[in-house]
Amino acid sequence: MLKGLGASLLAGALPRPGRALSAAEFPFEKVPASASGITWRHVNGKSPEKYLPESTGAGCAFLDYDNDGWMDIYLVNSGKCDFYAPDPPLRNALYRNNRDGTFTDVTEKAGVAGGGFGQGVAVGDYDRDGFPDLYVTQYGRSILFHNNGDGTFSDVTEKAGVAAPGWASSAVWFDYDNDGLLDLFVCQFAEFSKELNKPCGVHEDGRRHYCIPKIYKPMPSWLFRNNGDGTFTDVSKASGISSHPGKAWGVVASDINNDGWMDLFVANDTVANFLFVNNGKGKFAETGTEAGVAYSSNGLPRSGMGVDAADFDGDGWQDLFVANLDREDFAIYRNNHDGTFDDLAIPMGIAKVTRALSGWGLKFFDYDNDGDLDLFLANGNPDDLITSLHGESTYEEPLRLFHNTGKTFEDVSAQSGPLFALPMSSRGLALGDFDNDGAVDVLISINNGAPLLLRNGAGRRNHWLGINLTGKQCNPDAIGAALTYQAGDLKRRRVKVGGGSFLSSHDPRVVLGLGKHEKIDWLEVKWPLPGGETQRFKGLPVDRYITLVEGEDKWK
Repeated sequence: MLKGLGASLLAGALPRPGRALSAAEFPFEKVPASASGITWRHVNGKSPEKYLPESTGAGCAFLDYDNDGWMDIYLVNSGKCDFYAPDPPLRNALYRNNRDGTFTDVTEKAGVAGGGFGQGVAVGDYDRDGFPDLYVTQYGRSILFHNNGDGTFSDVTEKAGVAAPGWASSAVWFDYDNDGLLDLFVCQFAEFSKELNKPCGVHEDGRRHYCIPKIYKPMPSWLFRNNGDGTFTDVSKASGISSHPGKAWGVVASDINNDGWMDLFVANDTVANFLFVNNGKGKFAETGTEAGVAYSSNGLPRSGMGVDAADFDGDGWQDLFVANLDREDFAIYRNNHDGTFDDLAIPMGIAKVTRALSGWGLKFFDYDNDGDLDLFLANGNPDDLITSLHGESTYEEPLRLFHNTGKTFEDVSAQSGPLFALPMSSRGLALGDFDNDGAVDVLISINNGAPLLLRNGAGRRNHWLGINLTGKQCNPDAIGAALTYQAGDLKRRRVKVGGGSFLSSHDPRVVLGLGKHEKIDWLEVKWPLPGGETQRFKGLPVDRYITLVEGEDKWK
């Protein structure tokens, strides 16, 4: 649980090399397309003009769209826009889980092909009908797909009022006003169009670099309040969100001050990051600078991309992580319990490992089910000509895996198999247990390539309990719920955050790692409302998934 973390790290304790693993012990294995049936590929529409959106997509998601208890997959593609007209047209992809390790493409039947220049995806049950809906962010105009419950979706964007015209990137469903309905926050990146595209770093042979976004105007993000009737109200101005234009890439919703109201951490590119603190009265205060999460240690803005929130040191307060561009260092922020954070990336050794990397998708999760939160990073430089500028940086970069030892994070990438030596142009990263074995798997979207599906083998070596939370008074996805559990001498707390990573959405179930403990003594769920009910459950099974419904005493 990283107890005493700050003292030990600041005293100079760096991660120690781990024991070398045999091939059979490697934590993740690639599932080839020939085995999974996932043959779709992302196309970025790369052009000599180097339009910036070509370099950024795309996202991916795990979701159970048909409510059969098995995680399906959604993948976002580029498409028609003012600078790109692919022929034949490109489309997104929805793959149904066949429950045997394979997937079937059901995109056309489901009606979720999209067609615009896609960026990311956010999944949430906004109308409380029990079926997850899809919000697909795009450069140009985003799309809300309502799940009809019969295997099909309907485009309800105009009726709902959530088109968010502009360059939308990541989005997150969360209940900011605690009315039991999921609201929608949508990141907006810079002001951009074909006409505003600028030539950057032109070589003698005429080749261009992708621009650093400093030259583009920052734009405000959107907050849409759920009206409960299938429509949303744009409260960006009323809430204070639009008062802070940025260049937003990643967002995570979490209660950073334990007051019962969901806050937002937003990663911005070349301008200060935002920490929007919810005052519980419909407004947010932007406190990034005071909190110590806006700038680097030398007071400069960085290129924030992927983000996440989790209590990595087990002190009951949510900490933060943000990935940046190469030579900027990633940041891991420990919560000081007073609205401020300390960046521990240097003493933890994370800065050294990531210095030459550019990070996009990322997530805290307990990949080996030992009870402690680990960290997975997906990387890739946005500039395909970066090596000509900085010889130590490459366009395609390897994945990174950090194991939580209970005292610090240890980079175990080198011991985790050849997969972690492969250079790739990673972007989105989604977590989901697609084979229902309790070992949480990883889906990574590749810019201009096929997605990477990774089966987790490490989590099967320990015991676990998977929880599907269903809210009744609170929001239906129970975003913000806190789960505390004990198994023998193992006591841990997990919070279900909204979003996190980059352009991606995750398996809504929470997997609790039990280590070698063969039973769980008790579990407490604090449902996400101020003063909300806390329920205690005993006699729970292990090594399986169960459903807990708010207000009901029995598990399903």
